[in-house]
This record gives sequence, C-alpha cells and structure tokens, in this order.
Amino acid sequence: MPEPRPPGPNDIRLRKILDDTLVPPRWPEGFVMRGFETTDALAFHTLLTTVFDDGSDGPFDEWWPRIANDAEFDPALCFLVIDRKGLLAAAALCWTRAFVKDLAVHPEARGQGIAEALMWHTFAVFRARGSAHVDLKTNTVENAAAVRLYERLGMTPVAWEG
Repeated sequence: MPEPRPPGPNDIRLRKILDDTLVPPRWPEGFVMRGFETTDALAFHTLLTTVFDDGSDGPFDEWWPRIANDAEFDPALCFLVIDRKGLLAAAALCWTRAFVKDLAVHPEARGQGIAEALMWHTFAVFRARGSAHVDLKTNTVENAAAVRLYERLGMTPVAWEG
C-alpha cells in the first residue's frame, strides 16, 4: 500500500477519531454533493490545478491513469460539490485506507462552509465503512486556514507514520 509523499517542511499529519462527535454535513445553499463518474476526471484535475497551482499532479493524461490505477482508488470515495450553475466548486478524493488525498475548493466558492461539509461527509462515509479514524496531510504554513478548519473539526496531529 503506497504511503503519502514524505513530509516536507511544515507538513503535518492530522487525524480525526470517528467517534460520537460526528455531525451531519450542512451544505451551503446552492451547492449539492454528488458522487464521482469517470467523465468528471478532467474537471476534477482542472480544479486541483487551479487550487494547488504547484504542478505536482502533472498533466491530465499522466495524472488520471496514475489515480485510476492506484490500488487505493475507489470512485465511491471521491466526492464532488456542484454549484447552482452546474460547475464543480469543490471535491475531495480519499484513499481506501481512510486518508484524504486531496481536498480542493475553488477560490470563488471559499468561505461558505463547503470544505467543512465535505469533511463531515467524509468522516461519516469512513465511519460507515468501519474505519476508526480519518487522516490527511497538510502544510501549516501554506494551508494555515485549512489547518484551523481541521482543528475545529477535532483533528489532531499524529506521527507521520500514523
């Protein structure tokens, strides 16, 4: 089972214990969550490129086969948030081992609670699958706002090895 990329400067691994503190997601008005279909792959890659803008995912024709063929990829663990215009506003891609690989919210859709709702949804899905916790990696400097969100959701730092 592949591990996430090794930690870089200021990277942190956070964990949410899936206990009785879980609450149902509250989707902001005008946004709906739906499941992933392979026809969504290009839009999802475009969102990742827009949000992260670091080139780490590479071009679509390299990224998609790498994701789709990964042993931990399950399309049922990719959650899309669509805005009232029918555009992809946010998405979460999780690995089967209860690890949030990517969480991206389009800049125009930020500040409305979409990331929080996506995380609560993710927690509920993994709890229903029998997972004891959900982990993710983020950067305390580059993603300080995300770290604050994750901490509000009850996520706490754990050793990189999990």
